[in-house]
Amino acid sequence: MQELSAVKYEEKKSRFYAHLYRIYSHEEYPEILKIHAKTYKKAAHHCSAINFSDSGGRVFREFKNDGEVGHPGRILSSVLEKNSLDSHAIVVSRIFGGIKLGPAGVSRAFRDSGEACVKVYLEKK
Repeated sequence: MQELSAVKYEEKKSRFYAHLYRIYSHEEYPEILKIHAKTYKKAAHHCSAINFSDSGGRVFREFKNDGEVGHPGRILSSVLEKNSLDSHAIVVSRIFGGIKLGPAGVSRAFRDSGEACVKVYLEKK
């Protein structure tokens, strides 16, 4: 795996740490999640998605909401698909800031942080 970009996004005192990775096997996905759990110990949620096709033509698309409201994993998956990022994983770790965002606000914040992370990567390319 190779980290391609990382951003910090804030919404109503909650902090969202988004990281985009190039992955070389779908089996790297659990390792990436372990890294985030260790790096962001105070994070309430580590939502994520992968989009990966192997050399045999098998497609692995998976997302995790990690108990967060608003289906942020599915939203992150759509960010990868929208930007045609195959062989990539995106993880957003949220540290709660004390103000509830509601399902729509949570979804928007995860989408905005994921898109910001992808934008940073695409601008570097």
